[in-house]
Amino acid sequence: MGSSEERVVAVIMVGGPTKGTRFRPLSLNIPKPLFPLAGQPMVHHPISACKKIPNLAQIYLVGFYEEREFALYVSSISNELKVPVRYLREDKPHGSAGGLYNFRDLIMEDSPSHIFLLNCDVCCSFPLPEMLEAHRTYGGMGTILVIKVSAESASQFGELVADPDTNELLHYTEKPETFVSDRINCGVYVFTPEIFTAIQDVSSQRKDRANLRRVSSFEALQSATRSLPTDFVRLDQDILSPLAGKKQLYTYETMDFWEQIKTPGMSLKCSGLYLAQFRFTSPHLLAGGDGSKTATIVDDVYIHPSAKIGPNVSISANARIGPGARLICCIILDDVEVMENAVVIHSIVGWKSSIGRWSRVQASFLLYFSWHGTSVICYFPNALFFNQYPDNVTKAGIIFAQGDYNAKLGVTILGEAVTVEDEVVVVNSIVLPNKTLNVSVQEEIIL
Repeated sequence: MGSSEERVVAVIMVGGPTKGTRFRPLSLNIPKPLFPLAGQPMVHHPISACKKIPNLAQIYLVGFYEEREFALYVSSISNELKVPVRYLREDKPHGSAGGLYNFRDLIMEDSPSHIFLLNCDVCCSFPLPEMLEAHRTYGGMGTILVIKVSAESASQFGELVADPDTNELLHYTEKPETFVSDRINCGVYVFTPEIFTAIQDVSSQRKDRANLRRVSSFEALQSATRSLPTDFVRLDQDILSPLAGKKQLYTYETMDFWEQIKTPGMSLKCSGLYLAQFRFTSPHLLAGGDGSKTATIVDDVYIHPSAKIGPNVSISANARIGPGARLICCIILDDVEVMENAVVIHSIVGWKSSIGRWSRVQASFLLYFSWHGTSVICYFPNALFFNQYPDNVTKAGIIFAQGDYNAKLGVTILGEAVTVEDEVVVVNSIVLPNKTLNVSVQEEIIL
């Protein structure tokens, strides 16, 4: 175990408005890190995980958003967790490692022995105390959280090879064209302060190359790094790859869930993952689903007794859920009204939107059947059986149903103040704010 005097700080990279374009139309109203997943801002989940780190002194949020956009949340979460949380705004892009180095003086104010670095758009159980303990055992400069994924999906991330006995990082490559490994980088790290020396070395080497180019035309042929500013340092290509195999970096593998939150569809999936985690870690946050007790309602949420909600549903403040409504795997944001007998499945309903009577807002489904031990996957564009008989699907041997979270139109997204009139069906569509739908649509983007 570490000394009781050792202090730890955490840095969470939150990006900026130019980085969240794939999250539109939801990011038109709120910074992506503050979008609610399982009823709490996206950034709240890694912050809450940091609270469990022994001897945590400070949490820093680093990004490009205006400070005023985070001021209220930072003040609120600091009071709630009793841990100082501070937002630091980057003046220009410095890269994932350069952004850390840019605020090195502030980060080192508490003389921490270890520095956690997390990406805000990562969804996982964040085993940070376990990572720290493993890191101290390894004795290296840094430890990376890794997970095993399918060989088909590994190339979308940073692939790595680690020693099976010592867990030392032997090789790292970012999004390779050919398969390297089924272990990938989860975007969660713990470092000693020596990380700043490693970043400074990269910056110094770049300055030396820049000076060399002034006297040599040969370097002009080397195009890989000539366009990068000397203070722009990437953690993956400039730090992890060169230091692999030098007994400085190690890995800690998680066996739990992990996802990257790049699109609204993935936010819906990750909201469900966090809700499932709450059952074990924070059951007090979940409404009772056994019919024996009344749900705890935060703020002014009205739910008609005949409405049926769940699984994987998050409902925000001032929502109104009418008689006979059915909500499954969805996020209902502030001030939404779902009228009588409306159905919302695998969808995100934006602020101040309204779903009319007998209307349906849904995604297409992949239904997973099990028949005498054999698994079968079927695609249902309208999922009529699932919608009409959602409580009887297990009798037909259906294991579960889900939307295609990674597809551009894999789930339905309604922006702010969208009105879906009575008896209208919206399937696999994205609707920008302030629109009224009086006819059914499928696989459309409504501008």
